[in-house]
Amino acid sequence: MSAESRSRALIANGSLTVLAVLAAAALTLAGCAAQEPGEPSPIGTGAPVIVPQGPGSPARTATPGERLGQTPGSPVAADVRFAEGMVPHHRQALEMSGLAGDRTENAAVRRFADRILTTQRPEITVMTSWLTGLGRAVPDTHAHDPSSGDGMASPAELNALRAARGAAFDRMFLELMIRHHEGALRMAGAELAGGRDLRMRLMAKDVYSGQSVEITRMRAALRSLP
Repeated sequence: MSAESRSRALIANGSLTVLAVLAAAALTLAGCAAQEPGEPSPIGTGAPVIVPQGPGSPARTATPGERLGQTPGSPVAADVRFAEGMVPHHRQALEMSGLAGDRTENAAVRRFADRILTTQRPEITVMTSWLTGLGRAVPDTHAHDPSSGDGMASPAELNALRAARGAAFDRMFLELMIRHHEGALRMAGAELAGGRDLRMRLMAKDVYSGQSVEITRMRAALRSLP
């Protein structure tokens, strides 16, 4: 090959290299342009990314697809009302469910009571811890107000439930607990409409979905009573 031919070959190879570099750069810029300015970057599946937490809290590892820079909404009044109302609301449900053990032989009623005891105790723990973290006092009681729509049983209704046995207890328990759950749905709906705190909104979603199913099942059990 002549010197002139070798020069032309080098120039051609160099041009291809430059074109390859430019093409790669164009793809990179296109990817960057697809992301809005200031938008948090999503975490990929490569090396783990450590996300610092608040003072005194351990850091955590970001999950794939998570966009850093997005923080949960700060608690608002609706979040506090939800927690302060739902803690005593759950406590009354636990009190009512605790009565079933020695007052009924109905297997369905016992299952409802056991499920309420199992699911609502941990929820109370989460909400009381959250309120304490905000410096809010955890309410001990919740005044029964029929106009509030929370479905709480009155002191007279609780006394009647304590005195009931057998089939009378089954019917009263289901009627009171259905109303109680319906009140919880309204409270959860208010939180989902106006709340901003991530934990309380997740709690409200769990309450709404779980207790909606229980209402349907308790209504069926109530219809099956003699």
